Amino acid sequence: MGCFTYACKYYPGMEACPGRFEAESEEELWKHIELHAKAAHEEDPASWPSEETAKVKSLIKKIETPA
Repeated sequence: MGCFTYACKYYPGMEACPGRFEAESEEELWKHIELHAKAAHEEDPASWPSEETAKVKSLIKKIETPA
């Protein structure tokens, strides 16, 4: 069992952002990331270049938890 996590501070230039999210699936986590980008940073993830989307996805971490 495990979960996925992402924090804005992982992204270069966003070190001051306290946004941090966890979810059971990467798909659910991505929804949290998109909502946060819109609400906190006034960004539209749908307009991010593919390189930026790939960078964010590369910073998602999987945390294994004991069963």
